[in-house]
Amino acid sequence: MGVRFGSLVARVFVAAVLALVLLVGSTALAIWWTARHDSRPSADAIVVLGSAQYNGRPSSIFEARLEHARSLYEDGVAPVIVTLGGKADGDQFSEAEAGRDYLAKAGVPGDALLAVPEGADTLQSIRALAAAFDDRGWSHAVLVTDPWHAMRAQRMAEDAGIESDSSPTRQGPAVQTRATQFRYILRETAAYLLYRATGESVSGAPGIG
Repeated sequence: MGVRFGSLVARVFVAAVLALVLLVGSTALAIWWTARHDSRPSADAIVVLGSAQYNGRPSSIFEARLEHARSLYEDGVAPVIVTLGGKADGDQFSEAEAGRDYLAKAGVPGDALLAVPEGADTLQSIRALAAAFDDRGWSHAVLVTDPWHAMRAQRMAEDAGIESDSSPTRQGPAVQTRATQFRYILRETAAYLLYRATGESVSGAPGIG
């Protein structure tokens, strides 16, 4: 009896490990697959997920996202670009404000820009975005972020009631080397599974909390 029970426990343990491996593997594959797709339907707004800024100057990761959003705007994807992201303690500028000002200097008209300077991570920023969309009667966004962040950001937007597509940037430090890409995929796999399990976001890596 004891031997049979031990064998059953071992089989259950192996099955649980295999299920976990399959879950992690399928999630990582889905993140990779989403990263390869660039959706550009007509939308109410192009939404740029925030990243680090330094005294009003966007980081290289953030700048790559902003330039991609500007390209989408010039292609007529949406009439407005929304920049997201709050400010850290001691900062003079929020990520959203730094992004808006960068785009204004790049020639995007002021009435085509909206800064939503709230949120210390993706989830908080998306919830602030949902409130801004509700206030304006908007429903559809094209999200601009790094490729590996796209699936989680899109899932959060849809959970917040925003119909969303993603158009990831193909430039910047997050896509420069295969080692960097692999590291971001691993991190995003863990972050996505944590969000689906708990409804919480994660912070810690540059620009993709």
